[in-house]
Amino acid sequence: MQFRKDINGLRAFAVIAVVLFHFNPATLSGGFAGVDVFFVISGYLMTGIIFKKLDTNSFSLLSFYLARARRIIPALAALCLALLIYGWFFLIPSEFQLLSKHTSVSMGFVSNLAYWRESGYFDAISHEKWLLHTWSLSVEWQFYIIYPALLLLLNRTFTLSTIKKILLCSTIVGFLYCIYVSYASPNLAYYFLPSRAWELMIGALAYLSPFKFNSKLKKTPQLMGVTLIIASYTFIDETNYWPSFLALMPCLGAYLIIIAGDNDSFLTGNYIFQKIGTWSYSIYLWHWPLVIFYYERSGGHGSPIVYILLSVVFGVLSYRYIESINFKQPANLSFTNIIKFKPVLMTLFIALLSVAIYSTTGADLKARSAAQSDTALYLKRYQKASYVSSFVKQAYRSECNYYDGSLAKINIANTCTNGGSGGIFVWGDSHAQALGYGLRKTLNRVNFNQVATSGCRPLVKEDSVSKGEFKKACDRSNKKAAEAILKIHPKVIVLAQKLDHHKNDFFEIVAFLERNNINAQIILAGPVPQWRPSLPKAIVKRHFDVQEKYIDDIYFVKETTQVNTILKKLYNNSSIQYVSIIDTLCSSDHKCLAKVDDNNTPLVWDYGHLTLEGSIYIAEKIFQPVLNKALK
Repeated sequence: MQFRKDINGLRAFAVIAVVLFHFNPATLSGGFAGVDVFFVISGYLMTGIIFKKLDTNSFSLLSFYLARARRIIPALAALCLALLIYGWFFLIPSEFQLLSKHTSVSMGFVSNLAYWRESGYFDAISHEKWLLHTWSLSVEWQFYIIYPALLLLLNRTFTLSTIKKILLCSTIVGFLYCIYVSYASPNLAYYFLPSRAWELMIGALAYLSPFKFNSKLKKTPQLMGVTLIIASYTFIDETNYWPSFLALMPCLGAYLIIIAGDNDSFLTGNYIFQKIGTWSYSIYLWHWPLVIFYYERSGGHGSPIVYILLSVVFGVLSYRYIESINFKQPANLSFTNIIKFKPVLMTLFIALLSVAIYSTTGADLKARSAAQSDTALYLKRYQKASYVSSFVKQAYRSECNYYDGSLAKINIANTCTNGGSGGIFVWGDSHAQALGYGLRKTLNRVNFNQVATSGCRPLVKEDSVSKGEFKKACDRSNKKAAEAILKIHPKVIVLAQKLDHHKNDFFEIVAFLERNNINAQIILAGPVPQWRPSLPKAIVKRHFDVQEKYIDDIYFVKETTQVNTILKKLYNNSSIQYVSIIDTLCSSDHKCLAKVDDNNTPLVWDYGHLTLEGSIYIAEKIFQPVLNKALK
C-alpha cells in the first residue's frame, strides 16, 4: 500500500495521548482513547492488505498470519525477555510469578482475557501488571485471526457491494452491542473483542468506501477529525463507561482523518509526528513498564518527564534494532518451516521460560537473591496462603462464617451464638471477623457472640446485590444474626464491613430492634484504612524503615476517607454511634498508621483485613473506651 503520512501522523496522535494519560491522567483525562484510534488505523490497514491480495487471488491466511507475527512479535518478545531478566534480579517470588503469567498470555495474545478475569475482588492494581497494555495487542491479534478468514469466505460467495453492506451492518450491530455491554458489564466491554470489533470495522469501512476530496476540501474532514479526537482526550475521563457510545468520538475522528487523505497536512505530516508515528508501536510497548518504574519510585509524585523521554528512547532503539529486522517468511508453509520461523520460535521460547518461572512459584529458589531478601520473606509471611493459618482462622472465628469460599454452608457452629445473653454481638463480613478478635481479647470478661460471613453486609432483608451461592450465604448469615439477636438480647451490636457502608440503611436495623423490643446500642465501625493491592507491598517498596509508622502512599484507597466523611454526616448525632477509625489513624497531611509496633508489623495483612496485632491495637486504642461506656 502507498505510504500514508496522514495515517502515520495519526499514530502519533494516538500514542502521545496514551503515554501522557498513563504517566499522569490529570494531564490528558481521556488519553486512553488513543487505543481506540489505533484500532481504527489497524482496521483500515488490514482491510487494505487483505483486499489487495483478494483482488489478485493471491491471498493466503497462513502468509497473512506470519506477516502479522513478523510485525508484532519480535519487539514484544524482546520486551517480555527484558522484563523476565529484570524480574530474576529484582522481583520477589509472588511478583515474578505474576509477571511470568502475564508474559505467557501476552505472547499467546490472550492477555485481554486474563486481565478481564483478574479484575476481581483481590486483584492487584494496574501498576502491579508490567504488561497490562498488551491487552490491546491481544484484541487486535484476535481480530487478525477471525476477520480475514470471514472475508475470504464472504469473497467466495458475495460481490464486493454486498460485502460492504454486510460489514456496515456488522459495524452497526457491534456498536449497539458495545453500548449495551459497556453498561451491563464494563470490564467485559473494555477487554473483549466483540465490544471492540466495531472500532476496527470503522477502519475497514474507511478503506472499502473511500471519499474523494479535492485539495481544498480535504482540510475540512481532517480538521473535524482532529477536533473530535482532541475533544475525546480532553472531555472524557475514567469515570465514563468505556468504550460505550462515547468511543464514537475518537473513532469517527480517526475515520474522518483517514478518508480526508490529506498527505500534505502539517497537522499530521510534520517531522516530529512522522518520527513518533514511525516509532509508535515500540514506544507503546516500552512506556508502560516505565510508568510502573515511575510510580514505584516516586509514588506518583514529581514530574514524569524523564520517564516519558526514556519511553521515546527505548522506543527508538526497539524500532531500529528489533522492529525493523525483516525476518524472512518461509516460502514453503509446511509445519516444520512455520515452527522454524524466528518470531514463532521467540514465542515458544518466552512461553517455555514463563512456564518454568510460574511452576517454581516465581523462581522461589535459594540461588535467587531476590527470593531470599528481607522484603521477600516479609511479603511471603503476609501472603494469604501463609498468613491465614489455622490459628488465624480460629482467631477470626471462621466457624461463624456461612461461606466456605465456593459454597454456602447450611449452618454455622452453635458456639457462635451461645456465648451468653447481653454483652457484645459482632455482625458483618470478614472485616467484622478480623475486628472481633481484638474486641474479644481486649474485653475478655464480656459475653461475646458473632455472626460474620465473608463479603456479606449486615441486613435485615434479603441481599438484592449478591447472586448464587454467595447470596445464599449472605441471606442465611443475616437471618441467623437477626434470630440470635432476638434470643440473646445483646447490650451492644457492633456492625462492620469492608466498605460501601453508605449504601446500607442501618436505620432499618434500628427499626427491626424497636419492633422487637430489643434495647441495644448499635455501634457502626467505619472502614479501616485500606491499600491496594496490599499494605505489606507498599511497606516493602517504599516504607521498610521501622521508624516510619505513618505513611502517605499511592496504594492508599482514597475511597475509605470519602466513605468516612459520608458516614459522619449520616450517623453523627443519631441513635447509631458511628466510630471513625480513619479519623483516629489518619492525619490531616494524608498519612495513615501502617504499622502497629517497632517490628514493621502491618495494620492489615492484605488490602484491608486487620492483622491479629492490628485488631488488638484498634480494639484498645479506639473501641475499648466506647464499648466500656456502652456496656455500663
